[in-house]
Amino acid sequence: MNRLILSSLPVSVSNPIYTHHHHPPTHRCSVLTTTMNHRLPPPGYRFFPTEEELVSFYLPNELDARRDDLHRVIPVVNVYEHEPWHLPMEAGELCKRDTEQWFFFVPKQEREVQGGRPSRTTASGYWKATGSPTYVYSSTDKVIGVKKTMVFYHGKSSTSKKTKWKMHEYRAIKEELDSTNTCLIPKLQHELSLCRVYVISGCVRAFDRRPTGLGTHEIGGSSSLSS
Repeated sequence: MNRLILSSLPVSVSNPIYTHHHHPPTHRCSVLTTTMNHRLPPPGYRFFPTEEELVSFYLPNELDARRDDLHRVIPVVNVYEHEPWHLPMEAGELCKRDTEQWFFFVPKQEREVQGGRPSRTTASGYWKATGSPTYVYSSTDKVIGVKKTMVFYHGKSSTSKKTKWKMHEYRAIKEELDSTNTCLIPKLQHELSLCRVYVISGCVRAFDRRPTGLGTHEIGGSSSLSS
């Protein structure tokens, strides 16, 4: 299956032909160039990023506002203002044909800015964290982010029912100088998260088979992370 990812070069709108180039591992897949009159990629294309690419490329570029074309695949959407089954309609323009997973940049909520906990309640239910958060590692064994898994429950907490909707929430980790400017410390970036929404299908899907590098490891032990 072909995988679609934006390269480090701006998306061209002057060439009507879809061209493909090879990139280093961080951006391994095809570059899509298209005209304004042909917005969607041809059948068979899928946005197929690894977790490392999500955390080390997409999140930092969006946090630093270095790219204006990322929203074609990952739009900014407050997923907690929508029922999960409505989120596919909010997907990026190049991912409208995807049927397995959908990606969104989720801005920090106002209540989080004030020091409170984020609200994960929708009109018909709520998202509930399951398991422990895990670190996301790069292919060079470096901690680059944190991943949290959530499940959507339909109804109020006392009578709610677990659904097949799941979400992975990713936050990037950035090394910053400490107060003495002598040591780099890892700091979790709270300003923005990246969420992958999907439905439990009971079978192996394409994104379950994607390469994951060194994968994720549960947070615990003596590991320290500045928030």
